[in-house]
Amino acid sequence: MNKKSIALFASGNGSNAINLIHFFQNHPKIEVKTLLCNRENAPIVEKAKSLGIEVLLFSNEEFESGLTVLQELDYRAIDWIILAGFLRKIPVNIIRGYHNRIVNIHPSLLPKFGGQGMYGKFVHEAVIDAKESKSGISIHLVDEEFDKGKVLAQFDTLIEEKDTPENLAEKIQLLEHKHFPIIVEQTILNN
Repeated sequence: MNKKSIALFASGNGSNAINLIHFFQNHPKIEVKTLLCNRENAPIVEKAKSLGIEVLLFSNEEFESGLTVLQELDYRAIDWIILAGFLRKIPVNIIRGYHNRIVNIHPSLLPKFGGQGMYGKFVHEAVIDAKESKSGISIHLVDEEFDKGKVLAQFDTLIEEKDTPENLAEKIQLLEHKHFPIIVEQTILNN
């Protein structure tokens, strides 16, 4: 049986991407084939290469047209795209080419604190400023609107009065590392 192949998209440090690479390293049915990045100096580039993962770099212009990216994905017979800290809106032609096969992780309990510009520290600052009693992660399919695709799973953590955006980010990252690979695995194997 052929393994299902994943392309990871990442833009920054890539802790979720590294976690996924390790999780699927010896998986019998799923493999991480490549990592796509739009920033050649992003820490994830060298980290992924050091783990034996092919890295494809592309400009923002190449990405926005989507054509080159689709050709590269098709050439590598990629089945699924997993966004792991990727900070660009996915072009419509890629979304349509991978309909219901693009998974994203968002650091809030969607629909709260989602949408354009809501990522990383901006989400955690907004959650703390709003005096929310809990926050969490949403793992969802990607559609043509920011953070509006079907939610596959959510996991939460309580917010204490003493919490800051920085330590909330640490709590959220623990949830991401614990749950993201498992939900990605379940989603791929069930489709």
